Amino acid sequence: MGTPEKRFQSFAEFYPFYLAEHSNRTCRNLHYVGSSLVLACLAYAILSADYLWLLALPLIGYGFAWVGHFFFEHNRPATFQYPLYSFMGDWVMLKDFVTGKDNSQYFR
Repeated sequence: MGTPEKRFQSFAEFYPFYLAEHSNRTCRNLHYVGSSLVLACLAYAILSADYLWLLALPLIGYGFAWVGHFFFEHNRPATFQYPLYSFMGDWVMLKDFVTGKDNSQYFR
């Protein structure tokens, strides 16, 4: 029997863990591409009133992210254990990237 996994009490406590799970640059870049495409598809769906595009959002967002984890980061996405915090982490990490925030201390 293994040791129990840490349970995070807040997003602020979770986010450093989340960043450490994204230490591979290619994995992070795939997250950025997936999140950006989600925003583009969301905008298209709203502007065109073609709401079927909304069905593609999880496939696009998680598809790119999971490829990054399974093939480059070689870890299990945090989405499986922390779905809400992980979803929030995707958007905060993208915001940090766009604004130039240096999170390199969390990357192994």
